[in-house]
Amino acid sequence: QVQLVESGGGLVQAGGSLRLSCAASRRTFSSYAMGWFRQAPGKEREFVATIKRSSGSTYYADSVKGRFTISRDNAKNTLYLQMNSLRPEDTAVYYCAATDTYSSGTYSSAALYDYWGQGTQVTVSS
Repeated sequence: QVQLVESGGGLVQAGGSLRLSCAASRRTFSSYAMGWFRQAPGKEREFVATIKRSSGSTYYADSVKGRFTISRDNAKNTLYLQMNSLRPEDTAVYYCAATDTYSSGTYSSAALYDYWGQGTQVTVSS
């Protein structure tokens, strides 16, 4: 089992930047595909970005492509999400997630993930 703890959320003005971090408890962090998801009030949880375990291939939702960057540091057991050019519609609770399930796809389905963090609030003011 792996425990995930997000940090780095906060309040930022539109156009600003934030970097989220997700610390994992397992030294086998590199064997997990990782993802970021978000949930705004009254909406369903949605895919933001994912990164594969071995290839490091990354995938993004169209709404964040070109503004957000997902990365991982396997030596530090940490996942990151660099968020630039933030918009009010990016306001949500952001969750990191981990899975050791194999998929040939983009890992964009929340159903693939076994482990979730508690979430960190990101609020973008206009």
